[in-house]
Amino acid sequence: MGVKAFISSTTMKPFISKSFYAVINYVSALLFIVSPWLFGFAHLGGAALFMPMLIGWLQLIMAIFSDNPGGFIKVFPMQMHNCLDVLTGSFLLSLPWIYQFSGSVWVPHFIFGVVLCINGIFVHQSPFLVRATPNLPEAGIGSVDAHEGRLNH
Repeated sequence: MGVKAFISSTTMKPFISKSFYAVINYVSALLFIVSPWLFGFAHLGGAALFMPMLIGWLQLIMAIFSDNPGGFIKVFPMQMHNCLDVLTGSFLLSLPWIYQFSGSVWVPHFIFGVVLCINGIFVHQSPFLVRATPNLPEAGIGSVDAHEGRLNH
C-alpha cells in the first residue's frame, strides 16, 4: 500500500449536516451566553465571565446571518462561518490558561471550545475537509465561491 493510497483511505469525512449545524449554532450560542450562571463561574468576572458571553453573541449573530438552512438573512458565507468557529473555538478552549483562571474553572470553556472546533471542521462543505474547487476567473478575480454564483452581479 503506497503512501498516496494510505492518505486517500484515511481522510476524514464531514459528518454534520448543514441543518444540524444550524441547530448546534443556535443552541451553543445560547449556552455560551448563559454559561457563567449555568455552571456557576459568574462570580469570577473578567475574561471567565465576559468571553463566553461575547463568543455566544458572536455565534448568535453569525447563525442569524449565515448562509445555511437555519440562517434568516443568508449573507454570511458558510466557509467563513466554519473558519470563525474553529478560530473562536480554539481561543475559547485555551482561554482559562491564557487569562490564568484555570485553577478556578476550565471545563466549560474547554468543552465549548472543542464543540465549536468540531462543529466548524466536520460540517458538510467545510473548507477544512472538502477539497477546494478550481478558481474560476470572474472579471480578473479568482474565487473558490465562483461556482456558487456569489460573485455574479
